[in-house]
Amino acid sequence: MNPPDSRIACDAEINSLKIAARKTTLRSDMLAARKAMTATQRNDAVRKIESHLMHWITTHAIKTLAVYSPIRGEPNLMTTWSTLSATGIALALPIVVAADAPLGFVAWQPGEAMQRDAFGVAVPALPHRHVAPDAILVPCLGVTPQRIRLGYGGGFYDRTLALLTATASIGVAFDCNRIDFDAQPHDIALRSVITESGVY
Repeated sequence: MNPPDSRIACDAEINSLKIAARKTTLRSDMLAARKAMTATQRNDAVRKIESHLMHWITTHAIKTLAVYSPIRGEPNLMTTWSTLSATGIALALPIVVAADAPLGFVAWQPGEAMQRDAFGVAVPALPHRHVAPDAILVPCLGVTPQRIRLGYGGGFYDRTLALLTATASIGVAFDCNRIDFDAQPHDIALRSVITESGVY
């Protein structure tokens, strides 16, 4: 048996470092693109995203849906969460269980007491009731045509999606955050993506 070619491993490592460096640059670019949206553009985009999401919900048998607390200019769909809850869909919010672990999901209803976690994200106040969602809405800092998500670099959703392969994952992003970059081995493609332009 021939020994592994060290050059191949070296090239793969160099390529991975290049992709990681591009992601770092893209994160700054995507945050700036969201920040550059006017209030009118943002409100219009959110209304369209809400409409596409509600249509998606009506065509899928979802009993428990994991949503998110918006941060750093992500599409704010808190009104939609209230609408979904009123229709009888159980909601859940993600929580960080440990630094290198997948996210946990805990039951939540709009109006319940909240607290800030170590990352400044609003999460349900204790005690938590963990649930298994049928689908997960995943906020995207950026997303590719292949539905590969760019996040903030913590890897929480990557670890979560790798574990919950049978759970529908739906990315949520603005059109200005549609980008292209090469995937790394740990990147997991989302099942679908919703922007103001539609579902793909």
